[in-house]
Amino acid sequence: MMTRRFDQPGYPPATITEYEGVRSLHLGTSWVQGAMRLSRPDVIELEYVRMMMMWMLFKQDPRRIVQLGLGSAAATKFCYRRFPDADVTAIELNPNVIAICEELFALPPNDGRLHVRQMDAMDFVTDPANHGKVDVLQADLYDEEARGPVLDTPEFYQACSDCLAPDGIMTTNVFGDFSNYAKNIQAMELVFDAVVWLPEVHDANVIVIAFKQSPSLDFSVLYERAGAIKKQYNMNAKNWVNGLKAWMLDHQ
Repeated sequence: MMTRRFDQPGYPPATITEYEGVRSLHLGTSWVQGAMRLSRPDVIELEYVRMMMMWMLFKQDPRRIVQLGLGSAAATKFCYRRFPDADVTAIELNPNVIAICEELFALPPNDGRLHVRQMDAMDFVTDPANHGKVDVLQADLYDEEARGPVLDTPEFYQACSDCLAPDGIMTTNVFGDFSNYAKNIQAMELVFDAVVWLPEVHDANVIVIAFKQSPSLDFSVLYERAGAIKKQYNMNAKNWVNGLKAWMLDHQ
C-alpha cells in the first residue's frame, strides 16, 4: 500500500510500497526504482544493485565514487558507509527522490564526504571540472516509464569516460526494451577500452562494467578477492567472477 507521497510539481512523484519488511520506491508507477529492507537499511537489497558493486573486484580503496541516479540511495549509502576514505557524490534530477530518500530510506545528510546534488547527470559528466577525477562511476538512470536508460548516447558515455581517472571504472544498469541492450553496449564500446556485461539478473537488468583502460584479468586473484568481499561485505562476489569468466570464454 502507498504510505507516503512526495510530489513537488514538475517532476514524477516519489511513492513507496511496503511488503514483508521491504520498502520499495516508485515514481508514481508500479515499476520498482529501488528497495530497502527496514531491518537492514544500510544493506543493498536488490541483486542487480549488488552486482553494480563488482568494481570492488578491481578497486579496494577508491578515493572518489559518483552515482548517477540516486534510486533508493542503496548504492550511495553502501559506498558512504563502507568506504570511509572515499568522497561519495550522488547526482539526481528529481527532488522528490532526494526528499523521500532522506526521510524514508535512511539517506544521511550531506557532509564533508557525502554530496547529494539535484542536477542533470549529463550536466555533471560534461562539466570539465569533473573530468579525470572519478575512480568509480555508477549509472542507473531511469524515468518513471523505465523503458531504458534516459541517457544512452555515445556522447553521454564519452563524457562518462572523460570523468574517470586513468584507471577508472564505470558500472551501469541496462534495463528495458530489448533494443536498449545493444544500443547502450555499442555506445560504450566506442569510448571505453574494455566493456563486459554479466548474465541478466532479475527483472531483465543487465549490468555492464566498462574500463577506461583494459585490465589484466587474473582469475585466481579475482576469486581470492571475491572471497574477501564475501567475508567483509556478505556479497556473493564469486558469481561476479564466474560471470566475467563466462563472458571471456564467449568472446574469445
